[in-house]
Amino acid sequence: MNPAISANTIKNDPNLASEKHPPARLGSMDAYRGFVMFLMMAEVLPIDRVASAFPKSSFWKLLAFHTEHVDWTGCSLHDMIQPSFSFLVGVALPYSIASRRARGQSDGAMIGHAIWRSFMLAFLGIFLRSAGARTHLNFNFMDTLTQIGFGYSFLFFIGLRSIRFQWIAFGVILFGTWLAWSLHPLPPPDFDFTKVFVPADWPYHAKGFAAHWNKNFNLGTTVDQWWVNLFPRDNDFKANDGGYTTINFIPTLATMILGLIVGGWCRNKESNKQFLTRLVIIGTAFILAGLAIQGLGLCPIVKRIWTPSWVFFSGGICFLMLSAFYLLVDVWGFRRCAFPLMVIGMNSIAAYCIAHWFEGFINNSLKTCFGHSWPLIFGPIFEPLMSGAGILLGFWLMLFWMYRRKLFVRI
Repeated sequence: MNPAISANTIKNDPNLASEKHPPARLGSMDAYRGFVMFLMMAEVLPIDRVASAFPKSSFWKLLAFHTEHVDWTGCSLHDMIQPSFSFLVGVALPYSIASRRARGQSDGAMIGHAIWRSFMLAFLGIFLRSAGARTHLNFNFMDTLTQIGFGYSFLFFIGLRSIRFQWIAFGVILFGTWLAWSLHPLPPPDFDFTKVFVPADWPYHAKGFAAHWNKNFNLGTTVDQWWVNLFPRDNDFKANDGGYTTINFIPTLATMILGLIVGGWCRNKESNKQFLTRLVIIGTAFILAGLAIQGLGLCPIVKRIWTPSWVFFSGGICFLMLSAFYLLVDVWGFRRCAFPLMVIGMNSIAAYCIAHWFEGFINNSLKTCFGHSWPLIFGPIFEPLMSGAGILLGFWLMLFWMYRRKLFVRI
């Protein structure tokens, strides 16, 4: 995701504007960003409902698994949406800094704008989460935009420093996060996890040292039991039922730093072969490092609390996914094939907002135009899938309309 995208300003894409020395725009970043945004928008496709009608089908079972988040440890394709989003924020930053410097902006002015951008991203996340709230905003700080907003100013400051400083910051964040969580007290043997929305028969409780990262009895939940209750609420906050925590933004910053480093490599690379080789080797090493950390019992791979092992594991996958898009789009030149994804990726915040606001509108419009029975063309089993596909197509057509008119939502 390009964080330079906004809720309150719609204008021509500044990356397309004439600049004295503008950095080249990477089609692979737009395509990769579009792919993860497509995965997010595709939540309107109720794959699990269709899969339940074919309980013996390995195909539908696999598809259902990868269109849902895992319950706790492990990873599905759907779990890669937020880390990819965050990673691409970092990849885009060196290009943004270079573009602003080419326009004569000082570091002070850029930092001031980064702080403003952080505030707007965090507020937009809270605002979207509050849709339908009757009394006050839903002060939930665990969504993707708010998490990126909390970390973006720090990322921008780190982006102005040397690559050595960036690697040190990455290591300090991960080790500090791991140490802080490991020092948090373990739950007592008789603790009632049902009080913090964990089922009594929850099968994912870790034993021994790894129990420091068990669901809803950990450092993140303890912090939120203080922090979230400072804001207006209908009921006292005890825990997030999904296990997410506000301080996830700290290790998420480490994921963004990985993207920052890769963005620097991409702008200064000596050759496509060298760049791709580096991505594949380091990406593979990171995946193995994450698995090793979990296997040694030092820290489980859990996306919902963004554990250090998750940073390594998901970061490695991000490296490999970017290398694949870079090879296909920027090296082999398959831009036409990637065009549908690029339409989404070049307007990612607009896509994010459209997915939150326009699902019901598009669904009702389709029923008005084609009748309430149109999703039944393949039978009742596939009715929810067809309805979701129509809504997803509506999302894309709205973004295509904006693309054709060079309307891009920016902060």
